[in-house]
Amino acid sequence: MADAFVEGLLPWFDTHGRHDLPWQHPRSPYRVWLSEIMLQQTQVATVIPYFLKFLQVFPTLPDLAAASNDAVMAQWAGLGYYARARNLHAAAKRCVEQHGGDLPRDVDALHALPGIGRSTAGAILSQAWNDRFAILDGNVKRVMSRYHGIEGFPGLPAVEKVLWALAQTHVEAVPAGRLADYTQAQMDLGATVCTRAKPACVICPLQQDCVARREGRSDQLPTPKPTRTLPEREAVALLLRDAQGRVLLQKRPDTGIWAQLWTLPQADSGSALQDWFDVHVRGSLEDAEELPVLQHTFSHYRLHLQILARRVEGLRADDPAMRWVADHELPALGLPAPIRKLLESGSIPPAPAARRKLRAAAPLKNIE
Repeated sequence: MADAFVEGLLPWFDTHGRHDLPWQHPRSPYRVWLSEIMLQQTQVATVIPYFLKFLQVFPTLPDLAAASNDAVMAQWAGLGYYARARNLHAAAKRCVEQHGGDLPRDVDALHALPGIGRSTAGAILSQAWNDRFAILDGNVKRVMSRYHGIEGFPGLPAVEKVLWALAQTHVEAVPAGRLADYTQAQMDLGATVCTRAKPACVICPLQQDCVARREGRSDQLPTPKPTRTLPEREAVALLLRDAQGRVLLQKRPDTGIWAQLWTLPQADSGSALQDWFDVHVRGSLEDAEELPVLQHTFSHYRLHLQILARRVEGLRADDPAMRWVADHELPALGLPAPIRKLLESGSIPPAPAARRKLRAAAPLKNIE
Protein backbone atom coordinates (compact mmCIF):
# COMPACT_ATOMS: atom_id res chain seq x y z
CA MET A 1 0.00 0.00 0.00
CA ALA A 2 1.44 3.39 -1.02
CA ASP A 3 2.06 5.77 1.85
CA ALA A 4 3.57 9.20 1.09
CA PHE A 5 4.72 9.60 4.69
CA VAL A 6 6.75 6.38 4.68
CA GLU A 7 7.93 6.78 1.08
CA GLY A 8 9.25 10.26 1.79
CA LEU A 9 10.80 9.47 5.15
CA LEU A 10 12.87 6.35 4.50
CA PRO A 11 14.97 7.71 1.57
CA TRP A 12 15.65 10.85 3.63
CA PHE A 13 16.81 8.70 6.53
CA ASP A 14 19.16 6.71 4.32
CA THR A 15 20.97 9.92 3.40
CA HIS A 16 20.46 12.25 6.35
CA GLY A 17 19.51 10.09 9.33
CA ARG A 18 21.68 9.22 12.30
CA HIS A 19 23.43 5.90 11.68
CA ASP A 20 26.32 6.08 14.14
CA LEU A 21 24.59 6.24 17.53
CA PRO A 22 26.28 3.94 20.08
CA TRP A 23 23.15 1.89 20.71
CA GLN A 24 22.98 1.05 17.01
CA HIS A 25 26.38 -0.70 16.99
CA PRO A 26 25.87 -3.35 18.09
CA ARG A 27 22.10 -3.20 18.26
CA SER A 28 20.72 -5.48 20.97
CA PRO A 29 17.46 -5.49 22.97
CA TYR A 30 19.29 -4.46 26.15
CA ARG A 31 21.16 -1.58 24.51
CA VAL A 32 18.02 -0.38 22.69
CA TRP A 33 16.00 -0.52 25.91
CA LEU A 34 18.64 1.37 27.88
CA SER A 35 18.88 4.07 25.22
CA GLU A 36 15.10 4.49 25.02
CA ILE A 37 14.81 4.99 28.78
CA MET A 38 17.71 7.44 28.89
CA LEU A 39 16.33 9.39 25.92
CA GLN A 40 13.01 10.08 27.66
CA GLN A 41 12.97 13.83 28.34
CA THR A 42 16.69 14.00 27.46
CA GLN A 43 18.57 14.93 24.28
CA VAL A 44 20.84 12.53 22.41
CA ALA A 45 24.00 14.58 22.98
CA THR A 46 23.43 14.47 26.73
CA VAL A 47 22.61 10.76 26.79
CA ILE A 48 25.59 9.40 24.82
CA PRO A 49 28.30 9.76 27.52
CA TYR A 50 25.95 8.43 30.21
CA PHE A 51 25.00 5.49 27.99
CA LEU A 52 28.62 4.53 27.32
CA LYS A 53 29.63 4.87 30.96
CA PHE A 54 26.58 2.90 32.13
CA LEU A 55 27.40 0.02 29.79
CA GLN A 56 30.97 -0.12 31.06
CA VAL A 57 29.64 -0.81 34.55
CA PHE A 58 26.58 -2.87 33.58
CA PRO A 59 27.37 -4.48 30.20
CA THR A 60 24.44 -6.93 30.33
CA LEU A 61 20.92 -7.02 31.69
CA PRO A 62 21.84 -9.60 34.39
CA ASP A 63 24.71 -7.34 35.47
CA LEU A 64 22.23 -4.52 35.96
CA ALA A 65 19.79 -6.75 37.82
CA ALA A 66 22.51 -7.95 40.21
CA ALA A 67 23.73 -4.44 41.04
CA SER A 68 22.90 -2.54 44.19
CA ASN A 69 20.59 0.44 44.16
CA ASP A 70 23.49 2.73 45.10
CA ALA A 71 25.60 1.46 42.21
CA VAL A 72 22.81 2.09 39.69
CA MET A 73 21.95 5.53 41.01
CA ALA A 74 25.63 6.51 41.04
CA GLN A 75 25.85 5.88 37.28
CA TRP A 76 22.57 7.72 36.65
CA ALA A 77 23.33 10.73 38.86
CA GLY A 78 23.19 13.94 36.86
CA LEU A 79 20.93 12.57 34.13
CA GLY A 80 17.81 13.56 36.06
CA TYR A 81 14.29 12.10 36.20
CA TYR A 82 15.55 9.46 38.62
CA ALA A 83 12.36 7.39 38.52
CA ARG A 84 13.68 6.16 35.17
CA ALA A 85 16.70 4.59 36.87
CA ARG A 86 14.61 3.01 39.61
CA ASN A 87 12.23 1.53 37.04
CA LEU A 88 15.11 0.36 34.85
CA HIS A 89 16.66 -1.49 37.78
CA ALA A 90 13.33 -3.00 38.85
CA ALA A 91 12.57 -4.11 35.28
CA ALA A 92 15.98 -5.77 34.96
CA LYS A 93 15.33 -7.76 38.13
CA ARG A 94 11.93 -8.83 36.84
CA CYS A 95 13.44 -9.92 33.52
CA VAL A 96 15.85 -12.17 35.41
CA GLU A 97 13.05 -13.56 37.56
CA GLN A 98 10.44 -14.04 34.83
CA HIS A 99 12.13 -13.96 31.40
CA GLY A 100 15.43 -15.80 31.77
CA GLY A 101 17.52 -12.64 31.99
CA ASP A 102 16.36 -11.24 28.64
CA LEU A 103 13.84 -8.64 27.56
CA PRO A 104 10.67 -10.39 26.36
CA ARG A 105 9.84 -10.14 22.66
CA ASP A 106 6.18 -9.52 23.41
CA VAL A 107 4.46 -6.15 23.55
CA ASP A 108 2.23 -6.99 26.53
CA ALA A 109 5.09 -8.47 28.54
CA LEU A 110 7.28 -5.46 27.76
CA HIS A 111 4.51 -3.03 28.64
CA ALA A 112 4.10 -4.80 31.98
CA LEU A 113 7.68 -4.01 33.01
CA PRO A 114 8.30 -0.92 35.19
CA GLY A 115 8.98 2.22 33.19
CA ILE A 116 8.02 0.82 29.77
CA GLY A 117 4.98 2.46 28.23
CA ARG A 118 3.30 1.70 24.93
CA SER A 119 5.63 3.85 22.84
CA THR A 120 8.81 2.58 24.52
CA ALA A 121 7.65 -1.02 24.04
CA GLY A 122 7.06 -0.32 20.36
CA ALA A 123 10.47 1.34 20.02
CA ILE A 124 12.22 -1.66 21.57
CA LEU A 125 10.39 -4.22 19.44
CA SER A 126 10.85 -2.31 16.18
CA GLN A 127 14.51 -1.41 16.70
CA ALA A 128 15.76 -4.57 18.39
CA TRP A 129 13.84 -7.12 16.31
CA ASN A 130 12.42 -5.17 13.34
CA ASP A 131 8.92 -6.04 14.53
CA ARG A 132 6.01 -4.01 13.18
CA PHE A 133 5.08 -1.67 16.03
CA ALA A 134 4.37 2.05 16.02
CA ILE A 135 5.87 4.61 18.40
CA LEU A 136 4.56 7.94 19.61
CA ASP A 137 7.21 9.83 21.55
CA GLY A 138 7.39 13.63 21.69
CA ASN A 139 9.16 13.97 18.36
CA VAL A 140 6.68 11.74 16.56
CA LYS A 141 3.68 13.52 18.10
CA ARG A 142 5.02 16.80 16.76
CA VAL A 143 5.68 15.41 13.28
CA MET A 144 2.28 13.71 13.06
CA SER A 145 0.42 16.75 14.38
CA ARG A 146 1.96 18.98 11.73
CA TYR A 147 1.85 16.50 8.86
CA HIS A 148 -1.84 15.66 9.41
CA GLY A 149 -2.92 19.05 10.81
CA ILE A 150 -4.14 17.64 14.12
CA GLU A 151 -5.52 20.24 16.52
CA GLY A 152 -5.29 20.00 20.30
CA PHE A 153 -2.49 19.41 22.80
CA PRO A 154 -0.99 15.97 21.97
CA GLY A 155 -0.87 15.05 25.66
CA LEU A 156 -4.65 14.94 25.87
CA PRO A 157 -6.04 11.37 25.68
CA ALA A 158 -8.48 12.19 22.86
CA VAL A 159 -5.76 13.77 20.71
CA GLU A 160 -3.28 11.02 21.53
CA LYS A 161 -5.81 8.41 20.43
CA VAL A 162 -6.04 10.03 16.99
CA LEU A 163 -2.25 10.22 16.70
CA TRP A 164 -1.84 6.56 17.65
CA ALA A 165 -4.31 5.55 14.93
CA LEU A 166 -2.36 7.55 12.34
CA ALA A 167 0.97 6.16 13.54
CA GLN A 168 -0.36 2.63 13.26
CA THR A 169 -1.64 3.26 9.73
CA HIS A 170 1.79 4.46 8.59
CA VAL A 171 3.73 1.62 10.22
CA GLU A 172 1.66 -0.93 8.30
CA ALA A 173 3.12 0.47 5.07
CA VAL A 174 6.78 0.12 6.09
CA PRO A 175 8.67 -2.51 4.06
CA ALA A 176 9.65 -5.64 5.97
CA GLY A 177 13.10 -5.41 7.49
CA ARG A 178 13.03 -1.62 7.70
CA LEU A 179 11.08 -1.10 10.90
CA ALA A 180 14.18 -0.19 12.89
CA ASP A 181 15.16 2.40 10.29
CA TYR A 182 11.63 3.79 10.12
CA THR A 183 11.42 4.18 13.88
CA GLN A 184 14.77 5.98 14.00
CA ALA A 185 13.81 8.09 10.98
CA GLN A 186 10.75 9.52 12.72
CA MET A 187 12.77 10.46 15.78
CA ASP A 188 15.58 11.94 13.68
CA LEU A 189 13.20 14.04 11.59
CA GLY A 190 11.59 15.47 14.71
CA ALA A 191 14.93 16.13 16.38
CA THR A 192 16.76 17.69 13.44
CA VAL A 193 14.21 19.07 10.94
CA CYS A 194 10.68 19.22 12.34
CA THR A 195 11.92 20.84 15.52
CA ARG A 196 9.80 22.47 18.20
CA ALA A 197 10.95 25.98 17.29
CA LYS A 198 11.78 27.19 13.78
CA PRO A 199 11.22 23.91 11.91
CA ALA A 200 13.28 23.63 8.71
CA CYS A 201 10.28 23.03 6.44
CA VAL A 202 12.20 23.98 3.31
CA ILE A 203 14.41 20.87 3.59
CA CYS A 204 11.77 18.52 5.00
CA PRO A 205 11.16 15.41 2.88
CA LEU A 206 7.47 15.50 3.81
CA GLN A 207 6.77 19.15 2.96
CA GLN A 208 4.64 18.46 -0.12
CA ASP A 209 1.95 16.63 1.88
CA CYS A 210 2.30 18.41 5.23
CA VAL A 211 -0.88 20.21 6.27
CA ALA A 212 0.91 22.61 8.59
CA ARG A 213 3.39 23.53 5.84
CA ARG A 214 0.65 23.96 3.25
CA GLU A 215 -1.48 26.15 5.53
CA GLY A 216 1.43 28.12 7.01
CA ARG A 217 0.74 26.80 10.51
CA SER A 218 4.01 25.10 11.39
CA ASP A 219 4.47 27.56 14.25
CA GLN A 220 0.98 26.79 15.61
CA LEU A 221 1.04 22.99 15.57
CA PRO A 222 1.16 20.97 17.64
CA THR A 223 -1.12 22.92 19.95
CA PRO A 224 1.05 23.94 22.91
CA LYS A 225 0.43 22.76 26.42
CA PRO A 226 -1.38 25.35 28.55
CA THR A 227 1.26 27.30 30.43
CA ARG A 228 1.36 27.69 34.19
CA THR A 229 3.69 29.45 36.57
CA LEU A 230 5.90 27.14 38.58
CA PRO A 231 5.36 27.53 42.31
CA GLU A 232 8.35 28.66 44.38
CA ARG A 233 9.23 26.59 47.45
CA GLU A 234 11.87 26.79 50.15
CA ALA A 235 13.68 24.28 52.32
CA VAL A 236 16.76 24.06 54.53
CA ALA A 237 19.60 21.52 54.33
CA LEU A 238 22.68 20.81 56.43
CA LEU A 239 26.20 20.35 55.15
CA LEU A 240 27.75 18.68 58.19
CA ARG A 241 31.34 17.41 58.34
CA ASP A 242 33.11 15.57 61.10
CA ALA A 243 36.67 16.06 62.37
CA GLN A 244 37.98 13.93 59.46
CA GLY A 245 36.29 16.16 56.90
CA ARG A 246 33.70 13.54 55.94
CA VAL A 247 30.24 14.80 54.95
CA LEU A 248 27.03 13.44 56.47
CA LEU A 249 24.63 12.10 53.83
CA GLN A 250 21.12 10.81 54.30
CA LYS A 251 19.31 8.47 51.94
CA ARG A 252 16.03 9.82 50.64
CA PRO A 253 12.81 7.78 50.95
CA ASP A 254 11.60 5.54 48.12
CA THR A 255 9.16 8.23 46.94
CA GLY A 256 9.30 12.00 46.59
CA ILE A 257 12.02 14.28 45.28
CA TRP A 258 15.41 12.67 44.73
CA ALA A 259 13.94 9.32 45.83
CA GLN A 260 16.57 6.72 46.87
CA LEU A 261 19.44 9.16 46.33
CA TRP A 262 21.97 10.17 48.97
CA THR A 263 21.76 13.86 49.79
CA LEU A 264 22.16 16.35 52.59
CA PRO A 265 19.79 16.14 55.57
CA GLN A 266 16.89 18.37 54.62
CA ALA A 267 13.64 19.62 56.13
CA ASP A 268 10.75 21.85 55.18
CA SER A 269 11.65 24.48 57.78
CA GLY A 270 14.46 25.60 60.01
CA SER A 271 12.63 24.54 63.15
CA ALA A 272 12.01 21.05 61.79
CA LEU A 273 15.66 20.70 60.82
CA GLN A 274 16.74 21.86 64.28
CA ASP A 275 14.53 19.19 65.84
CA TRP A 276 16.06 16.55 63.56
CA PHE A 277 19.57 17.73 64.41
CA ASP A 278 18.96 17.60 68.17
CA VAL A 279 17.82 13.97 67.90
CA HIS A 280 20.54 12.63 65.58
CA VAL A 281 23.70 14.73 65.81
CA ARG A 282 26.16 15.54 68.60
CA GLY A 283 27.08 19.19 68.37
CA SER A 284 25.48 22.57 67.86
CA LEU A 285 24.07 24.58 64.98
CA GLU A 286 24.43 27.94 66.67
CA ASP A 287 27.50 28.87 64.62
CA ALA A 288 26.34 27.36 61.33
CA GLU A 289 27.53 29.22 58.25
CA GLU A 290 24.96 30.12 55.60
CA LEU A 291 26.12 29.14 52.13
CA PRO A 292 24.55 30.70 49.01
CA VAL A 293 21.01 29.51 48.39
CA LEU A 294 20.95 26.57 45.98
CA GLN A 295 18.22 26.82 43.35
CA HIS A 296 16.96 23.83 41.43
CA THR A 297 13.97 23.55 39.08
CA PHE A 298 11.91 20.37 39.08
CA SER A 299 9.18 19.64 36.56
CA HIS A 300 6.45 20.98 38.85
CA TYR A 301 8.11 23.55 41.12
CA ARG A 302 11.28 25.56 41.74
CA LEU A 303 13.16 24.82 44.96
CA HIS A 304 15.24 27.34 46.89
CA LEU A 305 17.46 25.37 49.26
CA GLN A 306 19.27 27.21 52.05
CA ILE A 307 22.45 25.31 52.93
CA LEU A 308 23.83 25.61 56.47
CA ALA A 309 27.37 24.33 56.97
CA ARG A 310 28.94 23.25 60.27
CA ARG A 311 31.54 20.90 61.72
CA VAL A 312 30.04 18.56 64.31
CA GLU A 313 31.18 15.87 66.72
CA GLY A 314 29.32 12.92 65.21
CA LEU A 315 26.03 11.01 65.28
CA ARG A 316 24.25 10.12 68.48
CA ALA A 317 23.47 6.61 67.13
CA ASP A 318 24.06 4.54 64.01
CA ASP A 319 21.36 4.80 61.38
CA PRO A 320 21.40 2.81 58.08
CA ALA A 321 19.81 5.80 56.34
CA MET A 322 22.78 8.02 57.25
CA ARG A 323 26.49 7.70 56.66
CA TRP A 324 29.70 9.71 56.81
CA VAL A 325 31.28 9.88 53.36
CA ALA A 326 34.79 10.96 52.42
CA ASP A 327 35.16 13.07 49.30
CA HIS A 328 36.84 10.26 47.36
CA GLU A 329 33.81 8.03 48.05
CA LEU A 330 31.27 10.42 46.54
CA PRO A 331 31.52 9.10 42.92
CA ALA A 332 30.30 5.66 44.07
CA LEU A 333 27.02 7.06 45.40
CA GLY A 334 23.95 8.35 43.64
CA LEU A 335 23.66 12.04 44.47
CA PRO A 336 21.39 14.72 42.97
CA ALA A 337 23.38 16.77 40.46
CA PRO A 338 23.18 20.09 42.37
CA ILE A 339 24.26 18.44 45.63
CA ARG A 340 27.15 16.65 43.92
CA LYS A 341 28.27 19.92 42.37
CA LEU A 342 28.13 21.62 45.76
CA LEU A 343 30.19 18.90 47.44
CA GLU A 344 32.72 18.67 44.63
CA SER A 345 33.29 22.42 44.94
CA GLY A 346 35.14 21.62 48.16
CA SER A 347 32.82 23.38 50.57
CA ILE A 348 34.23 22.86 54.04
CA PRO A 349 32.33 24.27 57.02
CA PRO A 350 34.49 26.96 58.63
CA ALA A 351 35.50 27.13 62.26
CA PRO A 352 32.85 28.80 64.46
CA ALA A 353 32.65 32.52 63.86
CA ALA A 354 29.85 34.96 64.48
CA ARG A 355 26.79 33.15 65.73
CA ARG A 356 23.94 32.60 63.33
CA LYS A 357 20.51 31.40 64.19
CA LEU A 358 18.90 28.67 62.15
CA ARG A 359 16.23 30.50 60.25
CA ALA A 360 12.82 28.99 59.64
CA ALA A 361 11.94 28.46 56.01
CA ALA A 362 8.49 28.48 54.52
CA PRO A 363 7.08 24.96 54.85
CA LEU A 364 6.97 22.76 51.79
CA LYS A 365 3.70 21.13 50.94
CA ASN A 366 2.87 18.19 48.70
CA ILE A 367 6.44 17.56 47.62
CA GLU A 368 6.58 14.68 45.14
